[in-house]
This record gives sequence, structure tokens and C-alpha cells, in this order.
Amino acid sequence: MADPRVSEEPAEVEQTGNPATDFALALLAGFVEAGVADIVVSPGSRSQALALAAAELERAGAARLHVRIDERVGGFLALGLTRETGAPTVIVTTSGTATANLHPAVLEAHEAGIPMIVVTADRPSELRGIRSNQTTRQDGLYGTVVRASHDVAAPVGAAGETEDARALARAAVAEAVGADSADPGPVHLNIGFREPLSVAVPQVHGVARGELPATAGPEALGRAVIELTDGPRTVVVAGADAGAGAAELARAGGYPLLAEVSSGSRFGPELVVAYRELLRDEAFGGRVERAVVFGHPTLSREVPALLLRDDVEVLVVAPTGGEAYNPGRRAQVAGGVRAPADVDLRSPEVRAWVGSWVFASRRLAEEAERAADPAAGAPDVEKARSYDPADALAFARAELAAVRAPISRPLLAEALWRYTWPHDRLVLGASRLIRDADRLVPGKKIVVHANRGLAGIDGTIATATGIALAAEARATETSAAGVTRVLLGDLALLHDVGALLGGAGEARPHLQVVVGNDGGGTIFDGLEVAATAPAEAFDRVLYTPQAVDLSALARAYGWEYRVARTKGELDQALSAPPQGPSILEVPLPR
Repeated sequence: MADPRVSEEPAEVEQTGNPATDFALALLAGFVEAGVADIVVSPGSRSQALALAAAELERAGAARLHVRIDERVGGFLALGLTRETGAPTVIVTTSGTATANLHPAVLEAHEAGIPMIVVTADRPSELRGIRSNQTTRQDGLYGTVVRASHDVAAPVGAAGETEDARALARAAVAEAVGADSADPGPVHLNIGFREPLSVAVPQVHGVARGELPATAGPEALGRAVIELTDGPRTVVVAGADAGAGAAELARAGGYPLLAEVSSGSRFGPELVVAYRELLRDEAFGGRVERAVVFGHPTLSREVPALLLRDDVEVLVVAPTGGEAYNPGRRAQVAGGVRAPADVDLRSPEVRAWVGSWVFASRRLAEEAERAADPAAGAPDVEKARSYDPADALAFARAELAAVRAPISRPLLAEALWRYTWPHDRLVLGASRLIRDADRLVPGKKIVVHANRGLAGIDGTIATATGIALAAEARATETSAAGVTRVLLGDLALLHDVGALLGGAGEARPHLQVVVGNDGGGTIFDGLEVAATAPAEAFDRVLYTPQAVDLSALARAYGWEYRVARTKGELDQALSAPPQGPSILEVPLPR
């Protein structure tokens, strides 16, 4: 019986007689036939057969190839490509320290449940354990965070090896997407190669991208789909990557929706933007009897505090993932939920419960918006229409003051949200700014990405580059692509500065990196340590001040650069970003 995970018969690929080349070409062709669209390569000698095979698949139009000299950048680029497409990306490295540089991206992929296939080239068995150059213990390198780890003996040209390579590719894709386990994540293939490490790669024809295997349902994890009972005062919590299901349950059940900005659920009439303040209020948070949680909440302390309360029933919805978000280890974990069949959304009790949260949130949000941007507000229409010179002058001065208003962090976060539309992509880095956005921005059905699996600053620009490239590649098939904007702090930019270097001859994405530059890690200013640590030591080891010339940095990598110091300059820069990659620096006070 044909493997249902492959849509077509494998293409015929000419054999060269070189075991490394033949195996590499069959393996990568097998990935494509199993549904892989993107291959990331970081250069190296031991992996040359894989790299050259990837280049041939690109020439044949079978796969998209991305080359990065820094493996850490390549790992997060692969993560971003998969975040946008949903299909596992293959990343290829040589042996030695190159393999360790992928570890941060592998960890994020593990925690976020993102399929990724890491292919590391290695020495053959006879060169291991003798301190051969650029050789270390690569088999099992990523430990328990990969879904599967395969240490593959160096090919020798034996009969059936290329068929084995294709079978290995199919198995790795199925393991990465969780076809049997419902636990998607990274997979590691460590492959030995003997010299000669490659020969000329023959042209390939007929390698067509197949259909990905589907991720197994929650029954594979022993998690049932539960119908909620009517009665308990319920809130829906949506953390990172929750998706639209959280908003749908809130609508169907008449529940307040506490949706983080990176949840993919931050829309709908049940949305409660000011959820932090209301959870601290006994009249709101104190009355909650049940919380239904989607995704991975990471942006507040109030949500975990709610879920740890003994008087709150906690139901976590996790259709995939071997591990589920479960603070206090007291939640019931379900594969899915349904609203009560007998709920009456028009009943006074339901309307009063959700309505009280929504209206209170709106009042608090309006106050926060006025505090963030004192110059905001509707223009004085009467003065604008007046023929009195004094009124006209007053109106002009008010408008000019609004344009010249300085930029605060909340104002910056709100502006990015306002200028993002459904055909765009918004990527939020780990900094104070994502929290400012979470406190302030209203409901809007747009695509938001953030690496919140481990919530690190690693690889933000590389991830965003992958998202932008994948979004633009997909848009050619359906509709015009928008712009991908990234909101991050200065340290996150400098931590991933190598990602500013793209691959020679590759497409340059329409990517606008917006940097809130406050000269260091001001997120630490809001933590308890700021009140106890000596100021000099605090600045030295936590705030870590920096004074990098970002305009010179942008020029060095060939990126467009612009600075915005006022609200008017910010609006202008966001409304018309340059084509290709650009950096928009926004100086902020500490």
C-alpha cells in the first residue's frame, strides 16, 4: 500500500556513484515529497553534499533555499518560516560548534510546538571519539527537547540506501508534525559522511511537493473534548498562539475574553483589554469561578495568580503538545471544549457578567490611552470650521502640538498596532514594548507572531525575516503581500544583529524593524531587583547600557534607516515604509 503521507510517486533521480551525494539528494527530495517547502543551509565542508543537493532542488523549482552563514540565525529563520507556513523547515549544518548554535532555536521550537527538522553532518563512526578535527558528540545533542533523534551511519552506496533516505525523510516529517503523537516539535537527524564528501550533483526533474501528514487529534494524548456546564462565572484566557478558538468560545458562551496581544484571539465584542486591572479588582477577578485557558499566557502575573486560586476551576485546552500549560498542576487538561448547549446569551445574568467586564475595560483603556498620549483626542471641529482667525490659529496650534508630541512606549506600541492590517504581519519581540501593547491596544483581527515559548530575545529579527519571506511567497498564490513589522527593544536588535545579513542573490523581504531605543534593558527597571541592587551594579549587569550608532549599523548591512522622534514622524514612517528591509529607530527615555 502506498504511504498516504506522500502525494505522488517519488521522482527518479540519477545516481552518481558517490554515496554522500546520492544519499543527500534522495533525503532532501524525500523531504520535499513529504511536504517541506523551505530548506535553510549554513555552509560547511562536512555538509557539502546536503548543501549542493539543496541548491539543485532550488534550481529545479522544487524547494525554496535560504543560506545564512550564522547557524543561530539560520535556526530562527527556519522557526519563522514554519511559524508562518505551518510546514516544517529543514535546516542543514556542518559538524562541530555549528550544531550547538542551533540549540536556542530548537529549544524555542520545543516549547512552542513548532515542527522543525535539524540535519547535522557528522564524521563517520571511525572518526568519532578520537578527537578528530571539528568532531564532537553530536548524536543525541539536543537531548529530550526533540521529538525524535536519528543517528544515521555514513552511506556506503549499498543497494536500497536512497530508498532508505526517502523513508527517513518521510518519518522525520511525520514525527515533526506529530502525525501519530499530536506533539509537534523539532526532530534531529545526525548523518555521518565519508570522503569524498561530494561530486557534481545531477539535475533533478519531477520532484514535486507533496501533502503534509496531518497532526494527530487530541485523542492521541488521551484528552477528551468537553462540553462546559452552564452556571459558573467563567472567563476565557488566551495566551500566545491560542488562535481564534478562544474568541469563538467566548462568543458562544457569553464569557469575558482575556486575550494577550500575541494570542491570535484579540478581537470580538467580549474582549477585555484591561484584564490585569480587573483581575486585581474583587468586584471582577474576585468573582471568577471558572477559567478556560487557551495557548500559553506569559505577559502578566495576574493570570497565573487567578489560575492558582483554590476557588477557581481551571480547564486548559491543549489539543496538541505533550506538555500543557498548567500552573499549580491542578488544571483539567482537555483536547477541546464546547460552550454549554443550553446557555442563553440574552439572559440578564450572562449579559451582566460579560457586559460589566467589557464596559469597565473600555473605561480603563480610554484612561490609559489618554495617559499614553495626552495630545490625543478628537479635533475641535467647531474651531476648524470657524471663520474667526483666533479659532483657526488655535486649531492649527493644537494640530501642530499633536504632530510634534514626543513618543512614549505605549504610544509606539499603539501606533504599530494601528498601522497593521490583515494582509500585514506583526512580530513582537521580548521587551517592555510587548507588555505595553498588551495593556493598551484594542481588538483587531490581524496576524501577530511572537516567540513566547521561552520568551527570550534570541533570534527576533531572524524569526521575523522567515515570517516575511514565507508570507510573501504565499501571497503570490493568493493576494498581494503586506509589510512585516517587528517591534523590539535595542538589546533584542543587537542580540540578533547577524540576522541583518541575508543570503547573496536571495529575495529581500518587505520588513520594517522598529526599534524602541532606550539605551539598554529598561525592562529590569520594573522588577523588584531595581529597588534593592546598588545603582552602579544594576546598570552594569542588568540594564547593560549601549550607545550603538544604529544608522551606521543599518548602512553596514545595506538596510534603509530612518529615525522618528515625534508622533508625526512616527506616523509618516509607519504609513509608508520603504520597500525591502529597513530599520526605524525610535529614541525613548529610560
